[in-house]
Amino acid sequence: MPRFSLLSVLTLLIALLVALPLAGLLLQALQPDDQAVWRHLADTVLADYAFNSLVLALGVGLGSALLGTGSAWLVSRYQFPGQRSLEWALLLPLAMPTYVIAYVYTDALQFSGPVQSSLRALFDWQRGDYWFFEIRSLAGLIVVFSLVFYPYVYVMVREAFHDRPASIEEVSRSLGLTRTQALWRVLLPMARPAIVAGVALVMMESLAEFGAVSYFGVNTLTTGIYKAWYSFGNPAAAAQLALSLVGLVMLALVLEKTSRGRARFHNQSGRKPKPQELTGWRGGLALSLCALPLLGGFVLPGAWLLVLALGEAGALLDARYLAFAGNSLMLATLASALALGVALLLGYATRIHNNRWLHGLKRFAIMGYAVPGTVLAVGVLIPLTALDHAWIAWAQSMFGVMPGLLLTGSMFALLFAYLVRFLAVAVHAVDSSLQRIRPSLDDAAQGLGLSRWQVLQRVHLPLLKGGMLSAVLLVFVEVMKELPATIVLRPFNLDTLATQVFVLASDERLAEAAVPSLMIVAVGLLPVLLLTRAMRRA
Repeated sequence: MPRFSLLSVLTLLIALLVALPLAGLLLQALQPDDQAVWRHLADTVLADYAFNSLVLALGVGLGSALLGTGSAWLVSRYQFPGQRSLEWALLLPLAMPTYVIAYVYTDALQFSGPVQSSLRALFDWQRGDYWFFEIRSLAGLIVVFSLVFYPYVYVMVREAFHDRPASIEEVSRSLGLTRTQALWRVLLPMARPAIVAGVALVMMESLAEFGAVSYFGVNTLTTGIYKAWYSFGNPAAAAQLALSLVGLVMLALVLEKTSRGRARFHNQSGRKPKPQELTGWRGGLALSLCALPLLGGFVLPGAWLLVLALGEAGALLDARYLAFAGNSLMLATLASALALGVALLLGYATRIHNNRWLHGLKRFAIMGYAVPGTVLAVGVLIPLTALDHAWIAWAQSMFGVMPGLLLTGSMFALLFAYLVRFLAVAVHAVDSSLQRIRPSLDDAAQGLGLSRWQVLQRVHLPLLKGGMLSAVLLVFVEVMKELPATIVLRPFNLDTLATQVFVLASDERLAEAAVPSLMIVAVGLLPVLLLTRAMRRA
């Protein structure tokens, strides 16, 4: 029998709270009166939404796999000019929110943008005289998302290539395989768990994206959920589309699990292979191939934002932008502190009571990271709106007063959604630090008469400073960039940098959107720089 304690009960309550949004979606979608809504969706837009979402996820997964795996192979197996710098710089696109880079490429590549305008001026072309890639399309989304998301694959595959001992390649060469044949027949199959894990994460991120998809005018399940709730005022349709999107996300997770099969990650000991030195045109080619995704995913968009922002430099001191930045910082600070507290509680509970059901509850509590922000927002609104209505009815009957919307009309709903969405980020950071603390330290401290609270306060917390800082920083940046949940759940007159970028870009005021976009990118660089610092040390 599991041993129940205050920590165990709190862990159970957290897991139930995390399940509340999905439970609300399920109950709303299964209402008998709303089955006609589902039939209408199935007969009209559902197939189009699902097809576009699936093509987007598969296309971005393939593009990210090619860019991430190729660049990881080059920087881990070869030495060429700029290789050491590129090894960490290839992570920089992680700091660029997808909706920001989508706005940048649209501004640069649209018909009235500088690229096409320059081509028409140079060759004296008119409209219809030439073909140009349409950036605001499903194919454009796949290209843009691949440039932003490939680092998820790169960071995992690079580590997999680095961890392989030299003996594997030596045995392959002794069997008559060339270096290229060894890559395709031996090393890539061995790195498949890392590739599949990275691609699954990329597919989930693609399915969850809202801002760039909405701006490009591509109909996917995320934009359909938003339209159903706000444009048509139909929570049943929104709930049913949301469950369809959750189904696609779960499909991505199942594919990842099935593709890996029994494969596991293991640290390999032994001598590491010596990188092959590339000089001349070969070194230049390797440098160019690795630099292309970095240029497309960070350098060129960042430079374009900087140029646009310099033209709007006065906006940096504008009271409105300072207020937007203040709101973003406030929400990110509150959410990261809340996530850290809950992550410490879950981590400490499973450390003290090391049993299966508590570990299962913790895994259940962090599943919100796999739920797209739009889905989560609708799932949060359904139960909290019902609670608000019940509270108002009770207050009217008991006191004859009409109170406001206590939950959905305040920051509570937004902070709750942030907690559910990003708790996994904080838990993983705290757990990785907790696992490095030997259990013998706990036994020694308790042997000296310290209570469990004192052990946490005097032993664990000082040793957890690095993990706690990482948890706070990662959640802080994720909240700063989060758009769909923020735009749906924010109270009136509470705009953030992310929502302001979305509003300005939707009005085609891309130059004005550059300043808040650049602020978000600057904050997003913080965890990337910490990660690259750790990579350089390793």
